[in-house]
Amino acid sequence: MSESPTSAAASAPASPSERSPLSFSFTARDIVTIAIFAVLYVVVVFAIGMVGVISPLVMVLTLPLVPVVGGIPYMLFLTRVRHAGMVTVFGVVFGLTTMAWGHPWQSALVIVAVSLLAEVVIVAGRYRSKWSAIWAYTIFSAWMIGPWIPLLLDREAYLEAQGAAGLGSDYVEQMDALLSAPVVLMLWFACIVCGFLGGLLGTAVLRKHFVRAGLA
Repeated sequence: MSESPTSAAASAPASPSERSPLSFSFTARDIVTIAIFAVLYVVVVFAIGMVGVISPLVMVLTLPLVPVVGGIPYMLFLTRVRHAGMVTVFGVVFGLTTMAWGHPWQSALVIVAVSLLAEVVIVAGRYRSKWSAIWAYTIFSAWMIGPWIPLLLDREAYLEAQGAAGLGSDYVEQMDALLSAPVVLMLWFACIVCGFLGGLLGTAVLRKHFVRAGLA
């Protein structure tokens, strides 16, 4: 009887790129991998986010596409993760990048927090479980509540800041009318569900990569 890809990967000798899952030993290749896939994920977030400039309604309708489309680069990133810390560092890089383009500091903290939780899930699957990867990405997608925290904490100040950012009074008025706290929380839930769908999509699109990485 032939060995499955997973059992074959488990029985193969460990190479430098197949270090112990609990090792924190980073190489230059690890750093480059994190940087490349963080940039790819940022491009997805930024591109879809820019569509929302049309109107608050378009923003609400298109934001759940971020975790769906973003599932492809993120899941491909997970096929290259072989030890502890890489998922969390990805989150730190992404969080700092979002702050650079104007997201609040609370959002960066949320990104790091969900990345740590995703890391725990990945570790539990010993970096070899397809479903651990899918659930890790679902958890990571919960970061999308971060940019809305200032709105939930101080609505008036948030809307004033949006007007000062040049979105225009009409846009801010539409945002005020549409984005009640329940709507924001429903949008967050939709993004988490879409994160799960994005994990499934990424796994399906990248099936060969998952087999090669022993995650299929």
